[in-house]
Amino acid sequence: MKLFNSMSGKKEEFVPIEEGKVKMYSCGPTVYNYFHIGNARPFIIFDTLRRYFEYRGYEVSFVQNFTDIDDKMIKRANEENITVRELADRFIDEYFKDAKGLGIKEATVHPRATENIDSIIEIIKNLEEKGYAYNVDGDVYFSVKKFKDYGKLSHQPLENLELGARIEVGDKKRDPMDFAVWKAKKEGEPAWESPWGEGRPGWHIECSAMATRFLGETIDIHSGGKDLIFPHHENEIAQSECAHGKTFANYWLHNGYINVNNQKMSKSLGNFFTVRDVVKEFEYIVIRFFMLSAHYRNPINFSHDLLMQAKSGLERINTCIDNLVFLSESAQGETSCDENIQALDGFKDNFITAMDDDINTADAISVIFDIVKYANTNFNENTSKTTLEYTISLLKELMNVLGILKEDSKDFLDSDIEALIEERNNARKNKDFKRADEIRDMLKDAGIILEDTRGGVKWKRA
Repeated sequence: MKLFNSMSGKKEEFVPIEEGKVKMYSCGPTVYNYFHIGNARPFIIFDTLRRYFEYRGYEVSFVQNFTDIDDKMIKRANEENITVRELADRFIDEYFKDAKGLGIKEATVHPRATENIDSIIEIIKNLEEKGYAYNVDGDVYFSVKKFKDYGKLSHQPLENLELGARIEVGDKKRDPMDFAVWKAKKEGEPAWESPWGEGRPGWHIECSAMATRFLGETIDIHSGGKDLIFPHHENEIAQSECAHGKTFANYWLHNGYINVNNQKMSKSLGNFFTVRDVVKEFEYIVIRFFMLSAHYRNPINFSHDLLMQAKSGLERINTCIDNLVFLSESAQGETSCDENIQALDGFKDNFITAMDDDINTADAISVIFDIVKYANTNFNENTSKTTLEYTISLLKELMNVLGILKEDSKDFLDSDIEALIEERNNARKNKDFKRADEIRDMLKDAGIILEDTRGGVKWKRA
């Protein structure tokens, strides 16, 4: 398996620190609002990578943090006259609702920054003792120029990075490039006791401390959006490697940006959407399918038309499965056709080849469509039950790796329901009342209520 390592700028063979095990850290949300579609992309992509590792037999320790203390959270909590903790609790709950809808598995650990203050203080003390951090009136800064490899992830020399650096009013740091690892308490802010007085952690130090606590001083994979390369991930590397004297992460993975209707997503342009906004029209699973339809490192354009295409594509796959299930229920033959099984195994090999090539989900989805085309072209009422069931099993197996498999029949797409109602109508016209009753019962079990009226069949979800 090869992964594109942002550190080296090329694809590298994945070799875990410990055979058969993978230690992954992925940056999670700052929980002051519902997460937006730009956040959703890395959550979905790196959940898929985790799923694929598990599919290939790895034991995965996956850590995704919650940043539950920062300036935006303090501002919103004050505006709502609630505590930062109350705000965090609310939006962590909302995160899990959206994440579950998107098929994102819960991490092995979801640490909160505020519940890891001791670990954060410990790493800052370590940096200070080694001369990499300094205290000025309760604010503690990391001295960037003391880390000779600073800029190695973003592939920028320090002098280029310095061009955009500046000292804000009130900053006490010695150099514009230095960044805060601990902030002295201000009026109206939550604070914790520390060797430097009451205060709170800076943003970058949180991930270094939590990754180290739950995964160790060197991890296999660190991932996140491309926008995090600088300064967040660059600063994580500096802190972690100076504190421990070891490589922080062996592989750095970053997904590309999302544009909305070919424009950069931003609140000022009015094209800023949370996942909760989008699911008012499209199902969560359609959003996930859309996100996986392009290679994760490429930019992706988010639009209504493209979501409609994703919905149509997903329906095509699910309709194929439903048709195969229907055929298998009445199939008589038990002996499979070796030629069909060989073809299906070939498709599975192609899927694995695509995923082994830097988690190329776009090509992996193309393989699933190849199976659908093969089944639609070659299988009929004369196909053996064994072959049909093998095909159904394979489609579900590969879809589950990508997280696009419907959990159960309650997740029928609207088009699935309409297709089954049409099939029921035809069965009744042909006096096949057994099949008509089977369809009604199938829909009833899925929570779909049919009502036969003079104007036709109406349906609703229970």
